[in-house]
Amino acid sequence: MGIENASSNKVYGGWQKQYTHPSNVLGCDMRFAIFLPPQAGNGTKVPVMYWLSGLTCTDENFMQKAGAFRLAAELGIAIVAPDTSPRGDHVPDDENEAYDFGKGAGFYVNATQEPWARNYRMYDYVTKELPSLIKDHFPVSDDAVISGHSMGGHGALMIALRNPGTFKSVTAFSPICNPINCPWGQKALGNYLGDDKSMWKAWDSSELMKSATAPDAQTPALVDQGDADGFLAEQLKPEVLEAAAKSSSYPLTVRMQDGYDHSYYFISSFIEDHIRFHAKHLGLS
Repeated sequence: MGIENASSNKVYGGWQKQYTHPSNVLGCDMRFAIFLPPQAGNGTKVPVMYWLSGLTCTDENFMQKAGAFRLAAELGIAIVAPDTSPRGDHVPDDENEAYDFGKGAGFYVNATQEPWARNYRMYDYVTKELPSLIKDHFPVSDDAVISGHSMGGHGALMIALRNPGTFKSVTAFSPICNPINCPWGQKALGNYLGDDKSMWKAWDSSELMKSATAPDAQTPALVDQGDADGFLAEQLKPEVLEAAAKSSSYPLTVRMQDGYDHSYYFISSFIEDHIRFHAKHLGLS
């Protein structure tokens, strides 16, 4: 599969680049961003952190606002940020162009319902097509970690839980922890997966964590949540995830951060903690 470079910027001795490519999984052209640390410039294969963004976001939000490059360059970690949904005039969207469903809101699941099933297969894109593309075109090793924010925090936790052993660690900012029981999740899962709510549980991090009792099914996890987040009580529900972790003795740390909201001001304040958490589990520190 071919990729085409759309932009390049040198930063902290490495490169932040955007690429476009045709996606067989999503049936449309897609864009992703990648940060390659300076260590990758001499042919050394470096570990990679996948970042999944939230509702309304693209590949650009994290790369431009998070402030992750300095430490990633120092430690030698590549960062890959995909878009949050399929795009294109032929891709179906919410009829009212709502921010919380359709384009910009792929929810990192594989849709089974029409008209969404053809294009909205973000789970397969993030877990199969994109990593294969990255390994084919860039000097990255098999060592990977995953992170995300809000809808992307849901995606990161859910993907790590569904794929034990694939990622050395997982972190999330303000994740949607229990989508089967919150408005954002119920809207997305109901439309993408249908009315049978028993099918939704396979995409819910709290439900998955309850059953992740075996040590080889437990990926070390860190979650940061701001206590001034306006979505905290209705949409995010970290207390449900904590209860699930307690029931299965899952290695989860949840930190409630005083005064922080849902924005990238919050993410930029603690992103270095998350990168160092990943570095520890990658054996870099």
